[in-house]
Amino acid sequence: MLFLLLLVAGIVGTESYIAYNTTNTIVSDKINVHLVPHSHDDVGWLKTVDQYYVGANNSIRGACVQNVLDSVISALLDDKNRKFIYVEIAFFQRWWRQQSDAMKIKVKELVNSGQLEFINGGMSMHDEATTHYIDLIDQTTLGHQFIKEEFGQMPRVGWQIDPFGHSAVQAYLVGAELGFDSLFFARIDFQDRAKRLNEKSLEVVWRGSRSLSSSAQIFTGIFPRHYDPPDGFTFEINDVSPPIQDDVLLFDYNVQERVNDFVAAAMAQANVTRTNHIMWCMGTDFRYQYANSWFRQMDKFIHYVNEDGRVNALYSTPSIYTDGKHEANEKWPLKTDDFFPYADHPNAYWTGYFTSRPALKGYVRTMSAYYVASRQLEFLKGRSSSGPNTDALANALAIAQHHDAVSGTERQHVAADYALRISIGYQEAEKVVASSLAFLTEPTSSIGQKNPVTNFQQCPLLNISYCPPSEAELLNGRSLVIVIYNPLGWKREEVIRIPVSTEWVTVKDSDGTEIESQLLPLSNAAVGVRDYYVRAYLGKSPSETVKYWLAFSASVPALGFSTYIVTTAKQTDRSSAISTVYTSEGRTNTTIEVGQGSLKLLYSADEGKLTHYINNRNLVAAFAEQSYSYYSGNDGTDKDPQASGAYVFRPNDTFPIKSESQVQQTIVRGSLLDEVHQKLNPWISQITRVYKGKEHAEVEFTIGPIPVDDGIGKEVTTKITTTMKTNKTFYTDSNGRDFIKRIRDNRTDWDLQVNQPVAGNYYPINLGIYVQDDSTELSVLVDRAVGGSSLVDGEIELMLHRRLVHDDIRGVGEILNETVCALDGCIGLTIQGKFYLRIDHLGEGAKWRRTVGQEIYSPLLLAFTEQDGDNWTNSHVLSFSGIDPSYTLPNNVAMITLQELENGRVLLRLAHLYESGEDKDYSVSASVELKKLFATKKISAVTEMSLSGNQERAEMEKKRLVWEVQGYAQEEAEVVRGGAVDPAKLVVELAPMEIRTFFIDFDYLQMFGS
Repeated sequence: MLFLLLLVAGIVGTESYIAYNTTNTIVSDKINVHLVPHSHDDVGWLKTVDQYYVGANNSIRGACVQNVLDSVISALLDDKNRKFIYVEIAFFQRWWRQQSDAMKIKVKELVNSGQLEFINGGMSMHDEATTHYIDLIDQTTLGHQFIKEEFGQMPRVGWQIDPFGHSAVQAYLVGAELGFDSLFFARIDFQDRAKRLNEKSLEVVWRGSRSLSSSAQIFTGIFPRHYDPPDGFTFEINDVSPPIQDDVLLFDYNVQERVNDFVAAAMAQANVTRTNHIMWCMGTDFRYQYANSWFRQMDKFIHYVNEDGRVNALYSTPSIYTDGKHEANEKWPLKTDDFFPYADHPNAYWTGYFTSRPALKGYVRTMSAYYVASRQLEFLKGRSSSGPNTDALANALAIAQHHDAVSGTERQHVAADYALRISIGYQEAEKVVASSLAFLTEPTSSIGQKNPVTNFQQCPLLNISYCPPSEAELLNGRSLVIVIYNPLGWKREEVIRIPVSTEWVTVKDSDGTEIESQLLPLSNAAVGVRDYYVRAYLGKSPSETVKYWLAFSASVPALGFSTYIVTTAKQTDRSSAISTVYTSEGRTNTTIEVGQGSLKLLYSADEGKLTHYINNRNLVAAFAEQSYSYYSGNDGTDKDPQASGAYVFRPNDTFPIKSESQVQQTIVRGSLLDEVHQKLNPWISQITRVYKGKEHAEVEFTIGPIPVDDGIGKEVTTKITTTMKTNKTFYTDSNGRDFIKRIRDNRTDWDLQVNQPVAGNYYPINLGIYVQDDSTELSVLVDRAVGGSSLVDGEIELMLHRRLVHDDIRGVGEILNETVCALDGCIGLTIQGKFYLRIDHLGEGAKWRRTVGQEIYSPLLLAFTEQDGDNWTNSHVLSFSGIDPSYTLPNNVAMITLQELENGRVLLRLAHLYESGEDKDYSVSASVELKKLFATKKISAVTEMSLSGNQERAEMEKKRLVWEVQGYAQEEAEVVRGGAVDPAKLVVELAPMEIRTFFIDFDYLQMFGS
């Protein structure tokens, strides 16, 4: 016994501090296990973005991003070999603002040394299904500019680990065109993953664009499991993974056991991966709140695994991992198109969120376009260093692109928080628009004089028929002045509609000439929505009783405005023609024709159904029907407990929505447009509009409150049916850019086992969907993100609204059951939206899809003021174009960004709207003359930049890694790109699908008010 005590005493005496060797090196002849410490921090989901940041509302979830960053920085400063990646700049920016100068110096050293690396670098990890490409560019630019200004760094890796499916635009545009060398994510279809694991094809070279092909390809890595570590290697404080216990004086010494576990997990992953490099994502959602609990274990694993010598472990980042993969000189499988739809289970297709929260999706899209227009106007006036700006709207929209925001997969109070932030941003941007228009309408001679500044009002609730300035009674010779701004680079002719409270009105153009106008009655559904939702939003009822929409045709120059005047007409000479209104009640066996121009829609009077589409100009004539249905959401009570919910679409049955009696149909005819008002049941109605000067139909639907008192969730769809033979094939857009070919019950990368024939054929739609046969094509465009498909040949289906009664068990823990509350309680949410349809001869639909698609995204912006007599119109500029009046952008080009930055430089982005081979006339290179675009300014320098403007394009291209593609003929057709900009000619060339980004310097940039 005495001997044992002496022996123990001897051990105690020799035990000392262990210095762990965590030096980072790659070993060429071993499997290299790249340990990548990370925390996936949602900018809103179960809690709001700020609740997550400060650690509030922890009864929902104990998560505090502030703790994560404090703790990680401290742990990195303790050991120069440790590394960490950070992704969500919305959070990092909040933290950075609160740091002392001394701490900022230390963090900059960590960034410069590569210990802390910014990956992805957008404000949020954006969704890829329900986002528009302009929003993706803007939110990424915001984050990248912050990183560049504060740290001088450019992120080089995409990290989209959690979005629920992955888009082609993500690969080539917000991937390769940012200068990223690689892209990593976790979620792909479970069938696809199984095949890729078997074939070692989880890592690929992805060419997302047919037009840009290899010039915009990106190395893409799909994790073999989720974005967390292998089982047994998670080390948050309360995690159950066994830590390494390496103190010989304590019980349960387990170094060799844990090293064996590590090597076994590494070998298992190496068996499904090419080359001798594998990556472990050391972290998951909101981890590292106490970073030492992770780093202590990783220090030990690196030390002991490397002593063991069978594999090599190192602290790493995705950038280091990418370089290791590249240096291996491997040939990689080729991937084209995208990774939609995503299923994690045979009955769990994540295709419901393509439509979830359609009001939020519509609000984000509307405000996105407003942000584009407000930045243009801010530039045209000159950015002010004080006063209102567009920054708050920029930040709100950036956060709203998060994969649990516009996706509709957040909790209700979080959705309200996103909407509130956008609303606050809008109110600030509204002031920018009003002050810019006030400035631009002032004649040059009066600038600097103390004239009263025009107080322009706008109507953000015009979508619910509420616009106080247009509804106000015009007394004592006063008239309403409407300034209409066009954010597009080409002239537009469109019908404007505003609500008015009297029929005694007349409309004049800026020359004082009376123009044709038309009064249309508000539908009962529109009046109901207006009254209830104005009360819900503003806490008061509308003060005026609106009887009519006043419609008139406006012509507006490119990037400019026109002015129209509405005056009270004498009771004897009313100018605006009241539409002819009649109903189809009592009529039988007759056809009703609607349309004053080339397009005619034929309806059966007895059933009130659309039957034929006829275009007299291009001689297209087709059978066409439109109908509504709903899917009953699965309640998860059968053998598989999977229900339909915010993420997952799992329908039980489909039920056609037939009118409870003969469809109540009202026909409204006039000189500018015809309308067909239809009420299918108490919660679905629609208005179909055919404009005299347009060749498409506009359908405005009102759906809700969806009844669920029968205990059944409902997912409401509309179908457009033709007799076209479309061979299971249809086309949907990728984030509003490229159209991707879809084949029903088919995947390009594997033999699909069909488990859900409806949900498994749904795809995200942001711009539109079309089908075609050997002679005709049917196109439908949308005003917000929706899900859709072609489940039957010749048919297009869109899901417009969802209201459910079960959660789908994907973490949100709340039923998707949106309500709106006014003084007398809460009811289910009503959705009012639009879609647009057109039928063309084969090959002719692209022109309409691309041109009208731009006009839907960027509607004309209306601003209102009043005048006595003609005092305002006689003393103000009534028509204006921000570009050379003789010039417009080519029909295949859009200006998607025009923004004056704080340093006085101008950020300009030009986008080619067509793909290669998409249109016989417009799928060609286009040229833009910068001198005519900025006709009143002298350009001193034009610098082409990466997509996010954080590095010069030429430097980005020099650094780009070149990847070998397996089994692919090297004789690829040469990819066309626009050439360098001649500093004398200043002409920008754009090849199909190309987006080019420039910083422009002027010799003199007017800074009014700065």
